[in-house]
Amino acid sequence: MQTVNSATKPTWWQYRWVIAVMLCLITTINYIDRIALSVAAPLILEDLSLDLTQYGVITSAFLLAYAIGQMLVGPLIDRIGTKRAFTLAVVVWSIAGMLHAVTRGFATLFSFRVLLGIGEAANFPAALKAVAEWFPRSERSLAVGIVTIGPGLGSVLAPPLVGGLILLGGWPFAFLVTGALGFIWLVAWWLLFDRPEESRRLGAQEREHILQGRDEAAPDTPGLSTWNLLRRPVVWALLASRFVADGAFYFFVFFLPTYLFTERDFDIKDIALFAWIPYLGADLGSFAGGWVSKRLMDRGLSLNAARKWVIWVGALLVPLALPAVSVDSPMVAIALICGSLFFIQFKVAAHFTVPADLFPARDVGKVWGMFGAAGSLGGMCFTFLAGILAEAGMYATIFLLVSLMHIVSAAIITWLMPTIKQLDLR
Repeated sequence: MQTVNSATKPTWWQYRWVIAVMLCLITTINYIDRIALSVAAPLILEDLSLDLTQYGVITSAFLLAYAIGQMLVGPLIDRIGTKRAFTLAVVVWSIAGMLHAVTRGFATLFSFRVLLGIGEAANFPAALKAVAEWFPRSERSLAVGIVTIGPGLGSVLAPPLVGGLILLGGWPFAFLVTGALGFIWLVAWWLLFDRPEESRRLGAQEREHILQGRDEAAPDTPGLSTWNLLRRPVVWALLASRFVADGAFYFFVFFLPTYLFTERDFDIKDIALFAWIPYLGADLGSFAGGWVSKRLMDRGLSLNAARKWVIWVGALLVPLALPAVSVDSPMVAIALICGSLFFIQFKVAAHFTVPADLFPARDVGKVWGMFGAAGSLGGMCFTFLAGILAEAGMYATIFLLVSLMHIVSAAIITWLMPTIKQLDLR
């Protein structure tokens, strides 16, 4: 019987895909903890006598802390390694999530969201560093696509989970339960994860497949300093492309349940039943974008062309959200938002892979920290503006801005990054 050499032909049952699923699971938990407030917001705002402008300030504070945290954790991840960095981050954000249960007003909610943002900041830089360590370049877009299923999956699970927990024991109980999920994941993380060079679960052929297809620069060699990275125009192009894009997804994450509550007359039970549907579209888009990008490369398209094709198709179809604000049927509105989120995440699967395409694994933590920080700062600015516009009932303006953001992002990538390929850093 003829055997297939797994070093040259990767298969789905090999161990590196277990790592991708683990990263997807913690990203899912990350977003459940993040979105728990969004689901509970209608009740919390009423109980604490807060308005939408104050809610916008609180969500912006989370994103500011998240941005600052990503700038700080990138070098830390590169220094202490992915395994320890994830452990520290999950402990911090899980405790912060559980503390939401004792919120008593604007000041305490503001403080707990800041702590949550700092803890959650390590998730994507650490996950993308793990992808750079565990996957050859040809498979990274698919691995990133699996990881970026997490935001959508967390957003799918959060409304029914948090809504059900609220109905069962009140909104403080919901935060206690969701905050505890990270500690369960940590047990599996310590059992299953090591660098591929050190993992005892890898076969020789799969290890060879990973290492041969990885970066030329070894992960243990000294990386570039943050200042050196910031002197490179391509880094500023990455930051600008992310800054203008992330607000669209964060608007749906933080404001969709509140929009359905205030504008579409949904109650908590309706939100639990229906608010998850658009995020299912986001999940499907994440996987589809990663799969399409890989298939294009398998068929001979260059890395540059494959990434940009996926980025532009996604960006041009995000405006499906635009008519959602004006249709009479709330179900049609949800369907249009679902389509828009599909194409946001379709684009993201390729866009989020670009830092690992340009830089070796040793530098991905720092670069992705800056990349993520730029997105969080952009999201902070937009959610603050969205809170003001939502308080005034100007959702049509919000949806128009959401529809344009990713087109601008794709244009920046095309204009400022003529060719996406690994940089010569000598």
